[in-house]
Amino acid sequence: MTEISLNILDVAQNSVRAEASLITLEIEIDTASDSLTIRILDDGSGMSEEQVQKVTDPFFTTRDTRKIGLGVPFFKEAALSAGGSFGITSEQGKGTEVKAVFSLSHIDRQPLGDITGTLETLVFYNTGMDFVYRYSVDGKGFSLDTREIREILDGLPIDAPEVKEYISGYLRENTAEVNNGRIY
Repeated sequence: MTEISLNILDVAQNSVRAEASLITLEIEIDTASDSLTIRILDDGSGMSEEQVQKVTDPFFTTRDTRKIGLGVPFFKEAALSAGGSFGITSEQGKGTEVKAVFSLSHIDRQPLGDITGTLETLVFYNTGMDFVYRYSVDGKGFSLDTREIREILDGLPIDAPEVKEYISGYLRENTAEVNNGRIY
């Protein structure tokens, strides 16, 4: 994949398939420690210990639509090739956590890419689930919680055009402010 946000989208789709009702995406950029940390947590069906051990193998998948599963292996390889680390923990019936750490200045680190577009895709095409998004750079950040938005909407669908416009604007404006002109 050409950017980290596409890896995030692919891994988050696993959470969707695991029938999660809540997916949390946290992105923390710390220039002092030269790190980009990404955590994706869900409350979906989880995996057995055996599945956790096999999930980074590209020839392992629980789906029957294709014989390989490349999302998690690609995400792991992207982190490791950029001088980082990768971990996955899961418990059946409780959910899964994927954590990837990238060396921010590593020459082989892919760009973060269009993370707001990735989040928009997740929220607007999976309207039956909730998302918590936290984004920070050097301790300055913002969050978005669709549960709070739904409460304010009082029955208006989260994918209504005016709601989509508001959420998209909120994500783009806050990301630009937190990034302070920098591109990660």
